[in-house]
Amino acid sequence: MENMRSENHRGAAMEGVKLASEAAANTNRRALRDIKNILGAPHQPQAVSKRGLQEKPAAAGAKSQPSAVGHRPVTRKFAAILQQTQPANAPLAPIGSERQKRNADTAFNAPSDMECSKASDDDLDEMMTNELKEIDMEDTEEEEEEMPDIDSCDVGNSLAVVEYVDEIYSFYRRTEELSCVSPTYMAHQSDINEKMRGILIDWLIEVHYKLELLGETLFLTVNIIDRYLARENVARKKLQLVGVTAMLLACKYEEVSVPVVEDLILICDRAYSREDILDMERTIVDRLEFNMSVPTPYCFMRRFLKAAGSDKKLELLSFFLIELSLVDYKMLKFQPSMLAAAAIYTAQCTLNGCVSWSKCCELHTKYSEEQLMDCSRMMVELHRGAARGKLTGVHRKYSTFKYGCAAKSEPAAFLLDARRA
Repeated sequence: MENMRSENHRGAAMEGVKLASEAAANTNRRALRDIKNILGAPHQPQAVSKRGLQEKPAAAGAKSQPSAVGHRPVTRKFAAILQQTQPANAPLAPIGSERQKRNADTAFNAPSDMECSKASDDDLDEMMTNELKEIDMEDTEEEEEEMPDIDSCDVGNSLAVVEYVDEIYSFYRRTEELSCVSPTYMAHQSDINEKMRGILIDWLIEVHYKLELLGETLFLTVNIIDRYLARENVARKKLQLVGVTAMLLACKYEEVSVPVVEDLILICDRAYSREDILDMERTIVDRLEFNMSVPTPYCFMRRFLKAAGSDKKLELLSFFLIELSLVDYKMLKFQPSMLAAAAIYTAQCTLNGCVSWSKCCELHTKYSEEQLMDCSRMMVELHRGAARGKLTGVHRKYSTFKYGCAAKSEPAAFLLDARRA
């Protein structure tokens, strides 16, 4: 039975070969074994090995060379290496059909599994390296720019306008020059001098204290006086009238409850009438073109104290120093923001007994310690002489318990010693 199956199978195979030969003869087709898939290659009756093409045998008499290809798959990188190592006078490979060229290009350009794996690993390493670099850069930037959020405590306070408080103070910094006056404007006054100005402001500080007015009112009063005196020549007998009228205007701008004109007449010991004060009021607002909204040192004091994380003691000492600066004519050469920053810096040095100026303070004030040093040393000099001389109104005010006896603190003399050294 087994022999019969073998014979039948063999017979069927022979019959199939015979039919295939007759069909090929009738259609003028060559047998599959006669087709050479690789043009110019020797006829290989066996199937192509999965290991790749074998090296072509060297011609007779030719010098044998070590195989550069071997069983390595032809990748794009390897092909480039072969092209560089091939001699310039090497014969070109024969050109086959278009289908052969497409097959050759596909095989030549297609990356191998090993190359794909290596490329994937390289891409992954590159991506991880870039991500690590980005993380390092972000960490570095965060370390450089990481500062405490001084407005986080006021997020729920609508009056703090946390959403655009930075824009407000940027506007103050751009416009603060408009509130400044020339530090030499007294040279154009014919009947008054800088000492008379100091006496007037020292007296107004006492009036401001007795009337229990807001801090903004005092600083705006002094600003109105200086801007008016810088534009108008004032007689000596009218200087006090300018002062009380400037305070009346500041009260109308800042206060909820404004002092009546009769109270100001009594404060001046009836030296001026109601008509005199109202006439001077019209003159001042006309000369200043109704511009009362200017950034004074007080505007910056509140912001900078917040950046310094101040307590009540630092706050009172800072205001003591800056009110001393209001009286002194020489301090007009500094801008309001610098006066505020220098007052806080000097107060910190006074309380700590050493130089104290944090990165947060420098970031928000935009003043370095070196920039503040000249103004701060002048404030130390004012602090040392506050209890002496005729202009002691600020010292008496800040010697009370209401103001924490801030005037009795020891001045930061080491800042002056550093200058001498």
